[in-house]
Amino acid sequence: MAGLFRLGGVHVPAGTQNPSPIHRREPFGAGSSAPRRALLAAPLLLPALARAQDFPARNVRIVVPYGPGGASDIVARILAQRATEISGQTFVVENRGGGASIPGTQAVIAAPPDGYTLGTADNALVVNPGLFRERMPFDVEKDLTPLGLAVTAPLVLLANPGAPARDLKGVLDEMRARPTGLSHGGIGTPTHLTVVEFQLSTGLEPTVVGYRGGGPQLAGLVAGDVPYGFVAISSAMTHIQGGRLRPVALTGTARSPALPEVPTMAEAGLPEVATVGWWGFILPAGVPAPLQARLRALLLEPAKEPAVRARLEGLGYTVVAGDGPSYAARIRQETAQWRERADRAGLKPE
Repeated sequence: MAGLFRLGGVHVPAGTQNPSPIHRREPFGAGSSAPRRALLAAPLLLPALARAQDFPARNVRIVVPYGPGGASDIVARILAQRATEISGQTFVVENRGGGASIPGTQAVIAAPPDGYTLGTADNALVVNPGLFRERMPFDVEKDLTPLGLAVTAPLVLLANPGAPARDLKGVLDEMRARPTGLSHGGIGTPTHLTVVEFQLSTGLEPTVVGYRGGGPQLAGLVAGDVPYGFVAISSAMTHIQGGRLRPVALTGTARSPALPEVPTMAEAGLPEVATVGWWGFILPAGVPAPLQARLRALLLEPAKEPAVRARLEGLGYTVVAGDGPSYAARIRQETAQWRERADRAGLKPE
């Protein structure tokens, strides 16, 4: 274990999720290097500004700040495949897991603002500033450009088939009786937030295990290393359908069409456990508006196409395919909310 998280007076194991040291060229804030990088790159971007319809002219890199197999990776690969088909250029998914998603996001921020590097972002983007505070190596509002929110999805509490509990009441009874493992897919992720909500609403102290992404977490659940865990419904569907994992309850306000027989946490008696995951795309600061529009047309708008929408909805996602300003507003609002929640819950890295 590389670090602990403190929830109130309780130490919660966080797996190997401490962020790696990342060094900026200049302090963020008034001296942020992003505007300077944009000015320096402007002459190089004139052809793209004048002929955005011809973009891309070479491969585009999508950085996923988690390992393969998780919800971020699934969204990126489905939409990258369609963008490749439309543009004729390959949209390459690059997995950079670990460090609470910070190193992968930093790789996007450090890239030239030419549209050829972008990344996925989930709830961790708005949670990390409230957790790491002065240790954050970048400023979410100043150092990146929100391209758009792609999808949202509930989270599902899963049980290994060998675990004794058959429903949420059984899980709670087991955790009251003995130490019980409960996993999440990484610090700041939607699954981690749900574990925090679960602890706060129940007062229970399960043995919390953090993984380096949803893929490794699922492998641990299937293997029985940890009996229970909160997972994005999208990455869990094939394991549920194959009988390798058993769904117990879902977050969100309504049952999912993908798992209509599974009750919500509210129906099962825990309405406070309500985090819904979201996944979108981000760019370095300074990418010109015409290139942003072109990337939205290639990556986000196709999510509304019937075939792509059906594929995403079959995995439990709800398609949003939103614009940049609305995504930026959501990021600002939720960053402030989670900073306040982290203070209230006493959640901080040590």
